[in-house]
Amino acid sequence: MFGAVVVGIGTAGWVRIRDILAPLPGSPAEKLTIRGFISRRSLDPQQGICQIPIQKALSREDIHVAFICTENVLHEENIRAFLQAGKHVCVEYPMTLDYKAAEELWDFAEKKGVILHEEHIELLSEDYKALKREVEGKVLQEGTLHFTGGPLKPGAGFPSFSGIARLTCLVEWFGELSVTAATMDHHSDRNYSKMTATLLTVDNRPLTWIEERGPNLQRAKHINFQFDTCTLTQIPPTPRGAVGLFMQDLTYFSAKLTGQVSQEELQWEKQRVLHCLKLAETIQQFCQVIPCRHVEGRLKSLISAARSEGITLRSYDQGNMRASFQKVFLLTDTPPLIEYHSLIGRCSGSDFNET
Repeated sequence: MFGAVVVGIGTAGWVRIRDILAPLPGSPAEKLTIRGFISRRSLDPQQGICQIPIQKALSREDIHVAFICTENVLHEENIRAFLQAGKHVCVEYPMTLDYKAAEELWDFAEKKGVILHEEHIELLSEDYKALKREVEGKVLQEGTLHFTGGPLKPGAGFPSFSGIARLTCLVEWFGELSVTAATMDHHSDRNYSKMTATLLTVDNRPLTWIEERGPNLQRAKHINFQFDTCTLTQIPPTPRGAVGLFMQDLTYFSAKLTGQVSQEELQWEKQRVLHCLKLAETIQQFCQVIPCRHVEGRLKSLISAARSEGITLRSYDQGNMRASFQKVFLLTDTPPLIEYHSLIGRCSGSDFNET
């Protein structure tokens, strides 16, 4: 038996406890037994299961598995703690809000000889499977996936990470992708945001992914996929599956624990997860680049302000910046070097936006 602890008691954590207590008969999930739950709050027993301190969960020999169901921003530190203690980990997507951290954690899990599993219940849904069948064998010309929903909760992370379920579906439907552009329209006063990412398939077919969130937006997915033979504008209607999505994921994770999933499948899944996290990070970086239309005027203001301060400017190439404004300026004030951001606050104008 694998003793398990659930970290975080929101909706996902509550469902994890429920499913571990009543697993699918005859499934590998019957090998799990719940030992307790962890929360930053002090709570009464949940579904008959008692709260335990995290340090006790890390040290107890009868706890082998952790289900991480906290806010996204806390995933990384909890994964790292349980991997360090030699525990298997199942974490809700996204694994982390940083590609490099996810890569390190996966390597760490392999060195420890434990399973690290990122939940993706969207790949188990009937509508995903139906659309997967629809796109198979067709040649994509271009497409759009537009998701709408309510405002993100604190700690969810940048939309390309919090919405990585949609990105994962695009990768599963159309193969590996690359990012060519991305923008972010954010209005904190209205609690509204809209992220638009332009992607390319390996055959150079364009895909647009939009994550739009606001108080009055209903949760929905809108598609427009144009193929050589037809156009899909709606997800095929499907009946609800007989087994819940979290139960399906629990069964699959348990199959990994019991050695019923091949190493080839585990490695393929790792590559897909890391590929999507890398895409998410690249999209975030594109969205946070200084908009080109502001650069020329702002640099002129910067040069003027620097001269008035008696500071010398020199230019250099920064290869990881967009080619459209690859030259940026450093301020040299015998020494040290000061990046040009340090004078932005002295420059006039309110239209400069680094985010």
